[in-house]
Amino acid sequence: MTGTPRTLAEELRTRTDRGLVGLLRARPDLLNPVPGDVTQLATRAGTRASVVRAVERLDRFVLQTAEALAVAPDPCPYDTLGALMGGDAGDPAVTAELPRAVAELRAQALVWGPDERLRLVRTARELLTPSAAHPSPTGLGPTVAEAMAGMSPGLLQEIIAAAGLPTTHDPVTAVAALTALFSDRARMAALLDTAPAESVAVLDKLLWGPPYGGVTDRPAPHLRWLLDRGLLIPAGARNVVLPREAALHLRGGRAHHTPEPVPPALSPATERDPQLVDNAAANQAFTALATVEELLKEWDLGGPAVLRAGGMSVRDLKRTATALDTTEQLAAFWLELAYAAGLIASDGEADERFAATPAAEEWLQLPDHERWAALAAGWLAATRAPGIVGTADAKGRALAALGPHLDRSPAPEVRRRALGLLGTLPPGTAVPATAVLARLQWERPLRSGAPAAGQAPAAADGATAAPGADPADDLRSRLAHWTLTEAELLGVTGRGALSTHGRTLIDTASDSTAPTPAETTAAATRAAALLAPLLPEPVDHVLLQADLTAVAPGPLRRPLAEALGVLADIESKGGATVYRFTPGSVRRALDAGRSAAELQEFLATHSRTPVPQPLGYLIDDVARKHGQLRIGAAAAYVRCDDDALLSEILADRRAAALRLRRLAPTVLAAQTSPDQLLDGLRAMGYAPAAESAAGDVLIARADSYRTPPRTAPVPVPDGPPSPDPTLLAAAVRAIRAGDLAATAERKPVHAPAPTSGALPRTTSAETLATMQAAVLTNSALWIGYVNADGAASQRVIAPVRVEGGFVTAYDHTSDEVRTYPLHRITGVAELADDSV
Repeated sequence: MTGTPRTLAEELRTRTDRGLVGLLRARPDLLNPVPGDVTQLATRAGTRASVVRAVERLDRFVLQTAEALAVAPDPCPYDTLGALMGGDAGDPAVTAELPRAVAELRAQALVWGPDERLRLVRTARELLTPSAAHPSPTGLGPTVAEAMAGMSPGLLQEIIAAAGLPTTHDPVTAVAALTALFSDRARMAALLDTAPAESVAVLDKLLWGPPYGGVTDRPAPHLRWLLDRGLLIPAGARNVVLPREAALHLRGGRAHHTPEPVPPALSPATERDPQLVDNAAANQAFTALATVEELLKEWDLGGPAVLRAGGMSVRDLKRTATALDTTEQLAAFWLELAYAAGLIASDGEADERFAATPAAEEWLQLPDHERWAALAAGWLAATRAPGIVGTADAKGRALAALGPHLDRSPAPEVRRRALGLLGTLPPGTAVPATAVLARLQWERPLRSGAPAAGQAPAAADGATAAPGADPADDLRSRLAHWTLTEAELLGVTGRGALSTHGRTLIDTASDSTAPTPAETTAAATRAAALLAPLLPEPVDHVLLQADLTAVAPGPLRRPLAEALGVLADIESKGGATVYRFTPGSVRRALDAGRSAAELQEFLATHSRTPVPQPLGYLIDDVARKHGQLRIGAAAAYVRCDDDALLSEILADRRAAALRLRRLAPTVLAAQTSPDQLLDGLRAMGYAPAAESAAGDVLIARADSYRTPPRTAPVPVPDGPPSPDPTLLAAAVRAIRAGDLAATAERKPVHAPAPTSGALPRTTSAETLATMQAAVLTNSALWIGYVNADGAASQRVIAPVRVEGGFVTAYDHTSDEVRTYPLHRITGVAELADDSV
């Protein structure tokens, strides 16, 4: 195609396949469904929903460029746009970056046309053009022509006369003359030189917006001077507006108060030893693993109940925070982290409650670095935002941990971008969180809270301008702030800097902003391999002390930690965990089936110090009494070889509630359950043991409670998924083929020519004859086709064989060989020789 394109569709036809692929990758919503041709693609690219989504993804300078085009003449020469962005004095940084901004707008099909005639697509212009209801971030008001629309011809003539212009014979030329005056720097300066100082002060108040102001029924003389010359134009009963051309003169030609062609710098930077950063991150990663493991242990027998509306109650969240020795907000993060990794879920029973999943058992058996990889991959891709737990939703209800409505679809993109910014810094370098947030706000200003819109009119004759509306809720900034905090908790960063394994975590093979789950998992696995040497090596011993405590000098191997957790109570955590032995803890180990000799041997094997005498006495003491009494089901009974001990129990007043009676010299019967009898006798200071119907001692080991198999929650996508290269290439081929079918030149047929966009119409005999001739000459045809569902389409085919009422042909539209029933072909036409 030659010449200047007249429409966006014509310009898109001139793009290369790579250009169309770039457009579809940047705006994936255009692919659903795949457009039938370039005209459909251009139409869809101009719809309001698609344009809003595209504008929201522009960085601040590209958005400022689009806003300047919205207040510029349409079409706008590139030099005029440059003057609006850089002002009369010019700005080297703006001049250097403006080509990039225009190229970005072109690539996203928001701007089209050559540099001499740049056009903003109509929908984008409607979105960004300033109006009284939707002020522009530029702070500019309507043009002179827009503001004076509907003004009486007599008043127009009075205004141009007061401005020193000759009167005209019609309103159109009057408005044009006043516009030319305000756009002429020299004549406008001369006019303002005659203005009273108070009038200039009023213009200064409205200069950068909002351009609207309020006046009284009897304006002051300095306001009257402005109104008489059109420097303020009535905009309602008591409002006035500063016209755009006058504001641009006062601004020195600039559309924006502060153009931002360059993103904010990530500073001040603090350089640290990369090895120290990696070590700090590794220590925190180990703490994260221990915290999640403690959570799973706390919920081993089942977690809290699920609220009717979903999620955990505030009381249960507080209990979990106490158990994890942390705050409620951090407890919500650990809960959501385990949930995102598929380690906890609801059981789905009638009395629904949370519990660990079967996947948690597998996770606990993995090496530490692989367990960290599972947590990191789940966190990076999750759309749930723990930071909003406890805040109110749109209906004023508090959002609960593990509950619904916590998904925020931009979260994965924000996490990756925030960590990606840290990744651009040298290893070991940290910057304040405010610097990262400022950069993210520059990259997505509309999604990070747009400038205040709907501003109230300023008082034109008052001392102060009216304040703007409250800014939009800055969700992306909050997500970024939470990301930096959570990355530190998870060990992705250390001391504010991205660790070596953290850099690998965000380094995926995909060039899109949304890597696939497989790519995320692969990157987490590579990162875990770098983390593995930095994690503390589990130890296989403890140090027993004479005060009935044991000190673990590091993380214990899992079998040792589990066995010691039964035999002793954890007294304190930290670099060295302290365990305390008590009668109750020793009895717990005996209840679990261990004998006193086994416990003594276990301690001697795993202690680097000799077993202290007090600890040996404690174990022997508890074991001597353990099992003397036997509890069984009669409803319940007590059996003991020492009849004097049973007599002692019967004589004890505290046993009255158990309602015991002697059945034999060595047997007592009770009217309570075995569990109640067991607890009652233990409360009296005895150490009974439960036994089975065969008389064997029962091992009191609580069974773990697990949910049925559960999968990790699926992230909620932020718009359409990013298309892969295969889909993009196929979509471009389909668009090209469809465009060929719609625009290819056709030879005339002996039938009325179809109207634009209509299917060709030929008789059955003509269709068959044309098909047979095309097979012999190996030529392409244009056909109309109606499928079994009644959907009509136009196609370009190259017939290969015609037989049995079917035609087999290569379909240029679908890029494949297909077979069509002849009775479904509405008509056929030959293509011009140079069409294919």
